[in-house]
Amino acid sequence: MTNFKKSLFIVSSLLITNAFASLVQASNEQAQTLDAQKIAAVVNKARKTFYIPGMSVGIVHKNKVVHLQGYGLKNMASQAKVDKNTLFRLASTSKAFTAASLAILVDDGKINWDDKVTDYLPEFRMSEHWVTGEFTLGDLLTHKSGLVSSAGDSMLWPEPSGFTREEIIHNLRYLTPEFSFRSTYAYSNLMYIVAGEVVARVSEQPWEDFVEQRIFKPLNMQCYAGNIPKVALTNVATPYGYRNNNIYPIPRNGIHGPMTVSAAAGGIVCNAYSMTKWLKMLLNEGMNENNEQIVSAKQLTSMWQSRTILPMAKREQARNKTHFRTYGYGWRKNDLLGYELISHTGTVSGMQAYVALIPELELGVVLLNNGSNSGARSAVMQSILRSFITPDSAEIDWVEDYRIERLEKRNEYNSKHKVPKGSGRVLLSNEAYTGHYKDAWYGTVIIEESEHGLRLKFPKMITLKGTLEPFDDHSFVVRWDNKNAAEDAFVHFKLDANGIVQLLRLYPFTLEKEVSHEYRDMNFTRQHTEQMNEFNINSK
Repeated sequence: MTNFKKSLFIVSSLLITNAFASLVQASNEQAQTLDAQKIAAVVNKARKTFYIPGMSVGIVHKNKVVHLQGYGLKNMASQAKVDKNTLFRLASTSKAFTAASLAILVDDGKINWDDKVTDYLPEFRMSEHWVTGEFTLGDLLTHKSGLVSSAGDSMLWPEPSGFTREEIIHNLRYLTPEFSFRSTYAYSNLMYIVAGEVVARVSEQPWEDFVEQRIFKPLNMQCYAGNIPKVALTNVATPYGYRNNNIYPIPRNGIHGPMTVSAAAGGIVCNAYSMTKWLKMLLNEGMNENNEQIVSAKQLTSMWQSRTILPMAKREQARNKTHFRTYGYGWRKNDLLGYELISHTGTVSGMQAYVALIPELELGVVLLNNGSNSGARSAVMQSILRSFITPDSAEIDWVEDYRIERLEKRNEYNSKHKVPKGSGRVLLSNEAYTGHYKDAWYGTVIIEESEHGLRLKFPKMITLKGTLEPFDDHSFVVRWDNKNAAEDAFVHFKLDANGIVQLLRLYPFTLEKEVSHEYRDMNFTRQHTEQMNEFNINSK
């Protein structure tokens, strides 16, 4: 073969090889996507199966938004549809923004993760003195405070809350620990409220303003951590629940405009379009589209570092071939079919969110919906993530998979749950139980007579109103006016040696002994005349 023919053969071979490689690459890139039609099918099936009126989906891949679409209804009464700009509540996916706020201050050299909380908030105090002194900024974000899961959430929900953030921080000292400090994972919203106030104290501006100026504005995000202008309230999702074959609105968790006290833990409002910008920044080593550094790559790594071991269900372990599950700063982390998954979910009654990142695949997904069954977001997220991880594998009906899982859990709960039975009579007249009762940190509860019997209300939590139904001895069951706001609860009254009612406590309406419940640290003492006069003066 002549040199010319050899050269021609080599060039031809290279061209064919390169062309083949390009075809393979193009084929792989095409395979690694769940097309719009399939996404719509999965989302709509999930919405129907789990009674979700609307959902918004955003997908970022290799620094491009490859899918951004709204599905279903943002408001069932008006039949208004969800679009990419429809505002939803982010719920606990807000925590990542609070963690990022602290990370930015670390980048600025103003704080360190190992700094003590009391260095910035001298008023911060836990029930145990040594824990107060050892509590670091990082500890605020890792859910190892020693308190039970969701301790103190009764100051945040049901909204609207009458507690200020200053009161919430002050009341931490009254919450009794169940575990040793830093020993056990127990989810804490209150510590993220504290973290937000650290940001405010260090930056000398409200946390909401800091997030707006340092995160939302440079990313051009239409999101709100504080008050929402009226012009932005024209495209908001209404939250919905489902009970007894009926989808019903939950107005108390709607997007109304005023700032919520829970913002740093779960109150940010945003849309899928803006959240794709958040995803792109996180996947681009903390830089926005103009290559401006929002948060350093070093601090992203710090936020995503495993710091708390999380429990893992056997079904999840088998389903995802998961070997570990942990928590960092505002993010969860686990492995999914060999890939590192950074994610967080968010839930308030009627609103749900799910944000997930697979940095190795340059993939980010956000799901926002206005329903109350987490099966929908889980099924849709699994479908999308798997389409990028194993595009050639046999398709699994994830909606059906999660439907079965939810059904099994409900059946298991029903088989164990027994309704307490009482005589339906109490030992004293209604008048004997009436009065104002006060707890050291939760404030006052009022028991008063009405034409329908005894009524209970909390001045600081106006949604918590209900009728007391006699149960037995000196115990009642409170049937809340708003059935979606809280579960029915026992109200146990205690008498002094003279047979006069002096104390009341609340407890979940169950036969089971519960440690982690919202009334755990509440002890309400009956207020006498002189104390009532003081109450009336302070209430004016």
